Amino acid sequence: MKQTIVMILLLLISACHRGQKTAPTHPAIIVMQQHLQAVSERNLEVLKLTLAPTGQMQLILPQSEIIGGTDAFLAYHKNWFAIPDWTFETHILNTLVKRDMAMAVVEVIYREPERDGKPYVNRMIVSYVLQRVEGQWYVIKDHASSIEKSTD
Repeated sequence: MKQTIVMILLLLISACHRGQKTAPTHPAIIVMQQHLQAVSERNLEVLKLTLAPTGQMQLILPQSEIIGGTDAFLAYHKNWFAIPDWTFETHILNTLVKRDMAMAVVEVIYREPERDGKPYVNRMIVSYVLQRVEGQWYVIKDHASSIEKSTD
């Protein structure tokens, strides 16, 4: 009986926290939104402002090795931003902010009007980690997982 009550309490606590969001006005969430908008708008300068001055950054993409450091992250994005006609729509699904660390889970719909003669769509779930450095929030990790692609 005691185990059943404990299990029910754990399930209720879990259900209460599922989908929990931090207020969109929290500084960490504002930086996350700026980061996502910078990618959507192909704005390398604004993107750079959302990255830690310490150089700490990891980009993890499907079927790729880890791209480490802000310089490598920005170089990757500079090449990607040069590709015309793609779109990048985002929706923050949930967030968690603690004293010096935060995370966001984001749904991303990436589209190209034509790839190999057909429209291309990649629906992803992307996890971001942010860290507060000297009072400012920065994105330090970006881990994307493809959920559904038009080529699958």
